[in-house]
Amino acid sequence: MSLQDLRRNYLYGSLNRTLLATDPIDQFARWFDELKQAEVPDWFEINAMTLSTSSSKGEVSSRIVLLKSVDKTGFFFFTNYLSDKARQLEENPRASLTFFWPMFDRQVRVEGTVAKTTPEVSDQYFRSRPVSSRLGAWASAQSALIKDDEDLDQKVQELAKKYPNDDIPRPDFWGGFHITPTLLEFWQGKPSRLHDRFRYVLKSGSWEISRLSP
Repeated sequence: MSLQDLRRNYLYGSLNRTLLATDPIDQFARWFDELKQAEVPDWFEINAMTLSTSSSKGEVSSRIVLLKSVDKTGFFFFTNYLSDKARQLEENPRASLTFFWPMFDRQVRVEGTVAKTTPEVSDQYFRSRPVSSRLGAWASAQSALIKDDEDLDQKVQELAKKYPNDDIPRPDFWGGFHITPTLLEFWQGKPSRLHDRFRYVLKSGSWEISRLSP
């Protein structure tokens, strides 16, 4: 079978404007709650999202990260502040998120401005992580070159001896980012590629909803 023949007809449902929430974060929460209640494979991380960033030169990068919190103000994720994505966000504090939920034939796009979370927010989340993840945050100079896995393993062992009581502080080079959305788009797949698309754009402090052609 050639790539040209690879296609799937989307039959799950539709998206009606009259049923949309007036606030896009509320609409996101509705869809996310449905996903949490659904039976999904163990390997599928429902909070996985594609994060796209760009440098000051316009060089674009994308990768999968995990959404760790969402509230009325926006979306939160955590990472190493010395990583490639963090450096790009320092140069250009705007980002795009994409959520793809194939079991519901749904996609959500988010665009917005980005800022670091407060140290208190970063500390709170860091303390909630498993011990191995906290040690890993210290051991990994994310995006930097390493020789092999043994380098990381040795660092983790040394750190475990340094912090034997699991009282592991958050590294200064690790913390959260907060995306304040200015645009969200909700996509519901439908048969014959006649998909439902609705876009929320923030204008003068309120959300304007538009239907888009598929």
